Amino acid sequence: ATRRLGLFFFFFFFFISFVVKFRIYMMQAIKAVKVPCGVPCARRSSRFAAMKAGASRGVNAAAPISLENFTMVDAGRLPDEDRAALAERLGYRQIGKELPDSVTLQDIIKSLPEEVFEINPVKAWSAVALTLASVSASIFFIAVSPWYLLPLAWAFASAAWTGFFVVGHDCGHRSFSKNKLVEDIVGTLMFMPLIYPFDPWRIKHNQHHAHTNKLVEDTAWHPVRRTEMSKWSPAMAAVYKTFLGTPLKLWASIGHWALWHFDLNKYSDNQKPRVIISIAACVAFMAIGWPLIIKYTGMAGFVKFWLMPWLGYHFWMSTFTVIHHTAPFIPFKDAKDWNAAKAQLTGTVHCDFPRWVEILCHDISVHVPHHVNAKIPWYNLRAATDSLRSNWGEYMTECTFNWRMMKAIFTECHVYDEKENYVPFDFEKEEPMFSLQRKVLPNSM
Repeated sequence: ATRRLGLFFFFFFFFISFVVKFRIYMMQAIKAVKVPCGVPCARRSSRFAAMKAGASRGVNAAAPISLENFTMVDAGRLPDEDRAALAERLGYRQIGKELPDSVTLQDIIKSLPEEVFEINPVKAWSAVALTLASVSASIFFIAVSPWYLLPLAWAFASAAWTGFFVVGHDCGHRSFSKNKLVEDIVGTLMFMPLIYPFDPWRIKHNQHHAHTNKLVEDTAWHPVRRTEMSKWSPAMAAVYKTFLGTPLKLWASIGHWALWHFDLNKYSDNQKPRVIISIAACVAFMAIGWPLIIKYTGMAGFVKFWLMPWLGYHFWMSTFTVIHHTAPFIPFKDAKDWNAAKAQLTGTVHCDFPRWVEILCHDISVHVPHHVNAKIPWYNLRAATDSLRSNWGEYMTECTFNWRMMKAIFTECHVYDEKENYVPFDFEKEEPMFSLQRKVLPNSM
């Protein structure tokens, strides 16, 4: 009877959270019908229209280029027809035009409707409810699945567990609640099952937002420098090439997690008290949660119920972020040449994933407006994207997840190059590991 009662409350809780989430998406869909993509928002001033018109007249004046005589650093300056051909060749729906130098990040932010910045407690907590319900469901599915269905249960669990991160992510950006203490508590609790220290992540992630695609300063998917490669031992070179130059790149966030978030030397004296508390929370989960899992399910249960969903979470963490910030035509720039508007709007990729993934992951894949302004809550990202498309759509890069795009990321986007943005690890002489991948990895869109 207790078990039946528990299942009743679980499914009731799941149903309520799903209804709330579904209502949010329906409201967004209705708004999208009322204001179709491509129709300028009423709030947009003539200044933005003038900037776009100026771009079409060649604000960034330079010698004409084409697919026959361009380098990747100039991809945004290609004529529309050539840029469309390049996009198809690389696996993208669209590669954005180069943004005029006169456009600032504040210009782009001011073009967004004020309502996309509004925090809605019901919508914010609905994400918590859906994540708790979906994670509970994933545990149930794993428990009852025969061995041959476990991969499907783990696939569901991986997206559900990513919901933990996305809720904490909004807390870190102060877009979950108007109460910072609530955000700190919720963010810490959401990150604990992932063994992710909340404040160390928040500090380093804010650095990524402040310096997106800036050489040396960016903390996410920074290309390898040739000077670094020259210092590698053969063993170190093998490790880097294996985890950054193959499909294992889709778990490379594990290395980022381990190297960046537990080393107190990477934080200032003012930051260390909060960092220590966050690390202590993760240690508490390991000290209490792990032994309980092992006690009641054994080591095999620990692998089934925690390790595999955790690895699945890192798959999505790596996949989302590498697609958002790595493309053959998106440059990393020196500080003296870096432009915030270009880095955040044209240097961030919008990618569509299967709808069930986007729902469980609370639209973390809708990423361009989040980089334009990180204060936009997850439930307003689609409305903000529609606004950006209306005002700045020709400068945006978009795609749907596909293997042609991923193949280039795996095999070509490795080492920083001033003219081509990236060259592969084997740029001097083709190596068998990369040669084989170029032949056998799918090239479909």
